[in-house]
Amino acid sequence: MNGTAHASIGAVAGFVTANTLQATPSATLALIGIGTISALLPDLDIDGKLRNRITLSHKFIKATAQIIGLLIIFYSFYEATAADQWISMGIGLAMFLLSSYIKQRHMLIITGVGVIVCGILLQEIWLMLMGCYILIASFVPHRSYTHSILGVIFFHFIADFFQLAIGINGAYIACMTGYISHLALDSKLLPFNRRGIKLFLPISQKEF
Repeated sequence: MNGTAHASIGAVAGFVTANTLQATPSATLALIGIGTISALLPDLDIDGKLRNRITLSHKFIKATAQIIGLLIIFYSFYEATAADQWISMGIGLAMFLLSSYIKQRHMLIITGVGVIVCGILLQEIWLMLMGCYILIASFVPHRSYTHSILGVIFFHFIADFFQLAIGINGAYIACMTGYISHLALDSKLLPFNRRGIKLFLPISQKEF
């Protein structure tokens, strides 16, 4: 199932939630958006179709880090005191050299760490959990843990704290129905899916 189909079904889930709860027009639009995004999240895993679309190009990050590293080196050479000069230059050189190893597959890890930091700074539990979700997803194979009951349970906590944070009634339902709809559309219950999902990881590798 492609991303457009997942997003469409997620949007429908959000609309049905809003209609059932008789939400206001603004809340309806929000719930449609929430359902759409939630329906795409399971594909953040390795080789998932969404991971490269939410991250910046690794070339941009690499170039930025290298420029910052060079600026630190030059600043240290001309402005830093004797005691700090070599330490600062070492940090700048390390940043310049290490950034050359950044690949596109690392960008989701960087994104996850960034979201966690934002969650800590804003004191938003749902953002911290979302960052953890992104970070975990960057290491697991496609159609594995993000497509399992464990993934649903983890996302339940994100959705719960998210609704508390934004105060929109039905946000939790839109999140969960959108997310679960993705798993249903990727399952072998649909005849056009050659692969299924491993619902009971890590207990069972059986596809459903």
